[in-house]
Amino acid sequence: MKKLVSIVTAGSMMAIAAPAMAQDADAFTGFRIEGLVGYDSTRPGSDEDIDNADEIDQSIDDIAYGVGVGYDMNMGGLVLGVEGEWMESEAKTEYDTTGFPNFGVANVEAGRDLYAGIRVGAPLGERALVYAKGGYANAKMNVLATDNVTDTDTDVNLDGWRLGAGAEYAVSDNMFVKAEYRYSNYGEGEIEAPSGLESDRFDLDVDRHQVVAGVGLRF
Repeated sequence: MKKLVSIVTAGSMMAIAAPAMAQDADAFTGFRIEGLVGYDSTRPGSDEDIDNADEIDQSIDDIAYGVGVGYDMNMGGLVLGVEGEWMESEAKTEYDTTGFPNFGVANVEAGRDLYAGIRVGAPLGERALVYAKGGYANAKMNVLATDNVTDTDTDVNLDGWRLGAGAEYAVSDNMFVKAEYRYSNYGEGEIEAPSGLESDRFDLDVDRHQVVAGVGLRF
């Protein structure tokens, strides 16, 4: 009799849980689009530090903003997704090139920031999701070099990788908010001259730290 009661109880619990499991599988599933804004900081990596850091500000920091798209699928307790981003940054060097009359120097402005990768998340209840992400990162830096006679404006394309982690919360069935931190490292570069000529690819070491918040819609 006890065994029969146990079987009936277990069956009843599974019957009750099944609709909930099916409902949970629909959460965090589907196409999404989001607006992003946050803090962006780029500097030479550990292999490229300059000793006289008091005289030269090695980092450029400012606001970054952009859009992201992605598609997620809830596998039943594990959310897998693919995503991409286009960001712009206002970060640039602070010094004035006219203060260096005897030799050529350069001002650097961070331009567009591209990312494509995957994310893996774990739902916390029906509305919250924590996740890790990683993938390919590409950045463009505008470099204005001058000898105070002739200005040369060039673009430097940087290729690397990105890792990050964040949390997402569904404020409704179709709208969510998110916050995340991500670290990017660029290990290869290429210079595009104003004439259209491109340099050979070269090795470098550039670090990027970003903290962003986002608001998005899921379809």
